[in-house]
Amino acid sequence: MSTHPVAADRPATIHDIAALCGVAASTVSRALSTPERVNIHTRQRIQAAAVELNYTPNSQAKALSSGKTGAVGVLVPDITNPFYFDLIRGTQLQLKAAGYTQLLVDTEESDEVEASTMEQLRKSADGVIVAASRLSDEALTAAAAKMPMVTVNRDVDGVPAVIIDTPSATSQALDHLISLGHSSVAYIAGPATSQSSARRWEALSEAAEARGVEVRVLGNFAPKTQSGAAAADAAVHSGVTACIVFNDLIAIGMLQRLRERGLRVPEDMSIVGCDDIFGADFCNPPLTTMTSPIEQAGRVAVSMLLAQLNPLAGGGVRNRSVMPTYLTVRGSTGAAPQH
Repeated sequence: MSTHPVAADRPATIHDIAALCGVAASTVSRALSTPERVNIHTRQRIQAAAVELNYTPNSQAKALSSGKTGAVGVLVPDITNPFYFDLIRGTQLQLKAAGYTQLLVDTEESDEVEASTMEQLRKSADGVIVAASRLSDEALTAAAAKMPMVTVNRDVDGVPAVIIDTPSATSQALDHLISLGHSSVAYIAGPATSQSSARRWEALSEAAEARGVEVRVLGNFAPKTQSGAAAADAAVHSGVTACIVFNDLIAIGMLQRLRERGLRVPEDMSIVGCDDIFGADFCNPPLTTMTSPIEQAGRVAVSMLLAQLNPLAGGGVRNRSVMPTYLTVRGSTGAAPQH
């Protein structure tokens, strides 16, 4: 086969392969994307020429011809929140193993950013995984109708979802606090748009009613350490002796603020976090929290999305997967203060 000159400063194209083999560019395109449609001798010549010229398919051109991009969007509301580190690792590892590229987007806790990102990803990704979506049920359902989607920690009819079962762990947390003598407990709520926060409060109030103890909801608080100061002040003002907190970041901020105010944890106030993020076990005191299999949730979300993208691969499409959660008891909870 004669060597075909390709300028060193540019990658080979299907036109270079076509010139080398004496066939049309459309034949080269077919031989590389749907080889069964080209006779074996022509196909082998084209494949040999592609190797010789070190040809690499252009992903955008490939997307135009096949309708596939080989990329999956992963949307998280706050990339600095350690909860999402494990989720992102789980999605990344599972996507990489399946030959997909992960497109990671921080939606900044904004439904507008989330909606516009999804619209853009329809052109550049085959599907999307959305963690803790801030969109309304209607907007999320409409977006899922336009492209393959799996949500994490957001339950909407008709949209495949991975649910981390923190509501059941809130009942475990309440039982733990009752066993320590607490009868007045606050739930420190997360963002008003967070379905997880609403579901935890609902489960907690039902559990409290069944057990005959008082729980009250305080806030909505942004899921950041900085929110902990206002949450701690609200808890002290309310007179409760224990708090079950929307996430570990707020809980860690509360520990700092209570220390500043001269209050001891757990002697004066017990704190339970949620998520068991990196660092929860070496703050002061180490945080009692609800532990979730977060990386595994990311992997399961990818498996569910790939089943939508490759229905012929078998295995069936799951619409819902629930990940169990349990309470990890550390030093931030203790006996109720005796007044």
